[in-house]
Amino acid sequence: MYDFDRETDRRGTWSVQWDGIADRFGVSDLLPFTISDMDFASPPEVLTALRDRVDHGVFGYTDWRLGEFREAIRHWYADRFDTAIDPDSLVYAPSVLSQLSQLLQMWTAPGDGVVVHTPTYDGFRKAVTGLGRELRGVPLGDLDALERELARPDSTMLLLCSPHNPTGRVWTEEELTVFAALAERHGAAVVSDEIHADLTTEGHRHVPWTRIAEPGRGRRWALVTSGTKAFNFPALSGSYGLIGDPDERTAFIRRMETGEGLASPAVLSLTAHIAAYRQGAAWLDELRGYVAGTMEVVRRRLADGLPGVRWEPPQAGYLAWIDLRPLGIEETRLQEELITVEKVAIMPGGVYGTPGFVRLNVGCPRAKAERGVDALVRAATRLRTT
Repeated sequence: MYDFDRETDRRGTWSVQWDGIADRFGVSDLLPFTISDMDFASPPEVLTALRDRVDHGVFGYTDWRLGEFREAIRHWYADRFDTAIDPDSLVYAPSVLSQLSQLLQMWTAPGDGVVVHTPTYDGFRKAVTGLGRELRGVPLGDLDALERELARPDSTMLLLCSPHNPTGRVWTEEELTVFAALAERHGAAVVSDEIHADLTTEGHRHVPWTRIAEPGRGRRWALVTSGTKAFNFPALSGSYGLIGDPDERTAFIRRMETGEGLASPAVLSLTAHIAAYRQGAAWLDELRGYVAGTMEVVRRRLADGLPGVRWEPPQAGYLAWIDLRPLGIEETRLQEELITVEKVAIMPGGVYGTPGFVRLNVGCPRAKAERGVDALVRAATRLRTT
């Protein structure tokens, strides 16, 4: 029904991934597989709603609490995650990271430790360290290390990525329940970034933090998310969150509206979210199937071209997190080969605190993804034999 094979030229659109490639990689003539947005147009239903709103022609101050925005979110969670949410628990902000910034300032102090899983989304690192907090990483799956870090007296927040970026790990309900118990035991606030939740693959189930944060279990928790990732409209900005404690929620809204001067949201973001959550399910399901097919192509080509690399598709998302350490290739050499010879831009694992990996964005037409993985195979093969 939807054509995900159609290629759209994004050059000249102020795209970070395409037009801003030289800022990170030093040259501009690269085929990019980098920042986590997709090369697909947003759902037709979203585009139609945006056109209708633009045709209205008046873009005065708006209020996210008026109209259909909160009800569309309530509907989406009930339909998609079998989860009832209280629309009165919602908050709004320009982005997930802006929500995180406010929550860090509310619930932690300079010098405090913020516990995260490694590898770590680089946006977390920038937000945490930029506010003078200490990022404390623990490996995925190491509960002993997680408890050790949370037990430190000045570890005041557990920051989750659920599903996890960059690995695509979908946390089980049992795992999340353990995280909640550890945070409660050691008095840490919990912030769960769930922006990748809508991109889980078949056979995996995302559990929203609201199902874990039972009444009475920890006063300070927040779920922060947005429809911009799954439906590919991050440039419209806009995110929302759920904060359990009414007083904390009121304090958050006050900070956004007074301290940050962000009382009026971007109206096109509200429009896009409503259309996506009311009419975008069919597009999203087809997208998920298409990305899963592309991931299988990546798996086969890696298995054929680099038999020493054992890689399986992620449980969520369109980011292939590939462990190249068995090849013994130094990361800077691989990046030089990819950039200067293959003319592709692929994110190195060191960006996420784990050298030896790469993060390949395959949220794109399959033909482009094939060019990216083939370039990676060729570069790694050459370096293995020199």
